Amino acid sequence: MSLAKNFGRIPLLGAIAILGATAATGLMAHGNVTPQAIDTSALPEIGAEWLAKNPYSGNAKAIEIGQSAYGQNCARCHGLDAESGGIAPDLRYLELGESGDQWFVERFRHGSSHDGKVYMPPFGDVLGQKTGWAIRAWLETKHEG
Repeated sequence: MSLAKNFGRIPLLGAIAILGATAATGLMAHGNVTPQAIDTSALPEIGAEWLAKNPYSGNAKAIEIGQSAYGQNCARCHGLDAESGGIAPDLRYLELGESGDQWFVERFRHGSSHDGKVYMPPFGDVLGQKTGWAIRAWLETKHEG
């Protein structure tokens, strides 16, 4: 009888292991994420053509909006308060000034993919320039050298 009980437990333990592995994979993956729209109507207009330099650098309202936009759209990968847990680059170390702006806007607009794998989806057309630069303005306040 004891042998029969053990044989009944083996499939049960196997099923539990498979279920656990499947759930863990789903929890750790990025999954399908829908970008959250951000109200940028309080920010100065900057036109439709993408700028190479952040027009909102140091703008208190842009920083406030950028913090909210980051929390809703970026934190799941880049970490709360811009402190990455290793999934994506730690944006506190993003270079300040125009060279950092150029790197940021390129990634924000076009995303990042290698060998057919998407590491960061493109947000430029979805969230727009004002949101992107507001996020960048907030990230500047989190900079660490």
